[in-house]
Amino acid sequence: MPAIPKPPAAPLPRPAGRATIADVARAAGVSKATVSRFLNHREELLTPDIATRVEVAVAALAYVPSPMAQALKRGRSRLIGLVVADVTNPFSVAVLRGAEKACQEAGYLLMLFNLGNDGAREREAIEALTAYQVEGFILNTLGRDAGAAAAAARHGKPVVLVDRRHQGMQADFVSLDNAGAVRLGAGHLVEAGYRELLFISEPIKDVSSRLEREAAFRTFISDNAASQPAVQGQTFESSLDNTDALDQALRELRQRAGGRPPGVFSSNAVITLRVAAAMARLGWRFGKDLGLVGFDETEWSPYIGPGLSTIAQPTDDLGRVAAGCLLERLRGVVLPARQILLPGQLIARGSSVPTTT
Repeated sequence: MPAIPKPPAAPLPRPAGRATIADVARAAGVSKATVSRFLNHREELLTPDIATRVEVAVAALAYVPSPMAQALKRGRSRLIGLVVADVTNPFSVAVLRGAEKACQEAGYLLMLFNLGNDGAREREAIEALTAYQVEGFILNTLGRDAGAAAAAARHGKPVVLVDRRHQGMQADFVSLDNAGAVRLGAGHLVEAGYRELLFISEPIKDVSSRLEREAAFRTFISDNAASQPAVQGQTFESSLDNTDALDQALRELRQRAGGRPPGVFSSNAVITLRVAAAMARLGWRFGKDLGLVGFDETEWSPYIGPGLSTIAQPTDDLGRVAAGCLLERLRGVVLPARQILLPGQLIARGSSVPTTT
């Protein structure tokens, strides 16, 4: 008699959600270890029958191994932790893009932790990202919590600092050349004819980039105090919740300048927006009532007033260089801690051109 064909096997029921290695083992009637051997191409340890059963179960359940689980088995997560002080700051977002591109090209992914300008969360950020097995850190933080630096060192992960230093931490540091950028921007204001200057910053205390820029501004004023006519300048720290104080500081600046328009140097894009808002409240115009150069080139800089003059930071390069330094450390490169300072670029527009109309 001819053989009676076997009826086709009933399709395996798919589990709700993503199938796991346990689902595959259950469907094939084998252990998870056996499935793992098959997935790691160790079929020589399996009989043909068992290998076929596992293969059928994998296909039927559309099982895809977890990249994270496989990486952790090899001792590599291919994850890099990025901590930023304030993700709403255009500078932080731009640096993030540069770092992300460099990491992706090298086969790594970034995990972002935003501090929201809360320096007390720096240690929390390090611990949280460490729990996800990140292989190293790129830190663009306030740098106020010495314990955060100690936490990173304790976990033995390489660290690269961007823009802001951490006191006592020996790590690669990538930043704008703040002193050179201040000379570039303040020098442009003086060349345009402004002699009474005001440097406006967010609260400076313990934030290295703010300290460096303010110190460079004071040095510039000191170096040019003997010029004819003399250059004079002061610093004002602007807080988010005190717009009246900023308005008054600008009024006093104009009074000190006498009949000449004064110049403002804003320390970042956040401050530039505050100054623009103050100008609107006061009914003043850039160029006519006040000249301005601000750190950070943004998408909106050309469209406010006659266009805002800026010091463009090489944000994409900062992110790429920081990621490159970290990737070198992950590949085993051993060097003393490096400091890499990149130059800024002056983009002159109407806000720094004195007008009489």
